[in-house]
Amino acid sequence: MRTGLLLVALAAAGWAGAAVAHITASPDAAKAGSYATTSFTVPHGCAGAATIAVRIKVPDGVADVKPQMKPGWTVQVVKRKLAAPLHDEHGNTVTEVADEVAWRGGPLPDDLYDSFGILMKLPDQPGATLYFPTVQECEKGVHRWIEIPAAGQQWHDLEEPAPFVKLAP
Repeated sequence: MRTGLLLVALAAAGWAGAAVAHITASPDAAKAGSYATTSFTVPHGCAGAATIAVRIKVPDGVADVKPQMKPGWTVQVVKRKLAAPLHDEHGNTVTEVADEVAWRGGPLPDDLYDSFGILMKLPDQPGATLYFPTVQECEKGVHRWIEIPAAGQQWHDLEEPAPFVKLAP
């Protein structure tokens, strides 16, 4: 009986430790159609090496992206052209949107963590989950947090899952 309980406790601890090791969005839920700020937490480097760059792919439908400025890091917003122009809530014509936000600098040592924030206008799609594929570059090595769960698959079962934000009604 004790052995069984010990195995359950160790399994739970292992799962919790694995979740902490992933890049996550916080908060990971926001109201659909609203402006929201989310921070992407980088909990470690790459096999002991410090993080020197974080690149986050912006999902389709997300607009008006403004990244957080971080001392010691440069930030760049890479844009992409829209197939057809849109009009924002102020009546302005929008022909391009953020495709990726990239921070470079640091370094962020392996034994410390930091968060990289983005203010954005979320699409009005209640119930949708937006995935933000993220590439973490280190002095030696790279983590590609780009896996998106397939139907029936759990996020925490993936080796390098993309951080996400769920859109609430």
